[in-house]
Amino acid sequence: MEQELVKCSRFKKVCVFCGSSSGKKDCYTEAALDLGTELVAKNLDLVYGGGSIGLMGLVSEAVHRGGGHVLGIIPRPLVGKEKTGETVGELRMVGDMHERKAEMARHADCFVALPGGYGTLEELLEVITWAQLGIHDKPVGLLNVDGFYNHLLSFIDKAVDDGFIKPCQRHIFVSAPNAKQLLQKLEEYVAVEDEAVAKLKW
Repeated sequence: MEQELVKCSRFKKVCVFCGSSSGKKDCYTEAALDLGTELVAKNLDLVYGGGSIGLMGLVSEAVHRGGGHVLGIIPRPLVGKEKTGETVGELRMVGDMHERKAEMARHADCFVALPGGYGTLEELLEVITWAQLGIHDKPVGLLNVDGFYNHLLSFIDKAVDDGFIKPCQRHIFVSAPNAKQLLQKLEEYVAVEDEAVAKLKW
């Protein structure tokens, strides 16, 4: 059965956004390791921010240890902050954060956000915005570990209720509490159709 799931995957490479910290709860560490294990089980390669610390280091090590390909993309100015030891897999240096995000998106077939801070949130919201604008139709998923993203989801629902986000655009990303469920939702994701967006050309 597992072999059938691997063969049927829509994706080859998954971009993971996550913290350069491990957080204060063991569940965040466990979630990063679990995600790495699930990616390997489904024969999916990892694209990530290139750091060797925090959740970034954990998920990349889990994929690399399982035999999966790891591509890390890191801005040169952050090498001393996010890469403090040996980085596993392939590491590419870029000039700045904008180039990093563009390269990560270019190489990935879908996106997953683990818990993280400002940087993780900024990366996540940018790819959601790109989907909203029709710049890409790649699935985006939140790994809502222990309710970490509950307040963000409530904010988005409030923005929908108050008319800042179209109701149909509430569904341009998915969320789940664990990696197995989230990857399944990403596999089943169908891009939201928006006629106004469809008329835009990038």
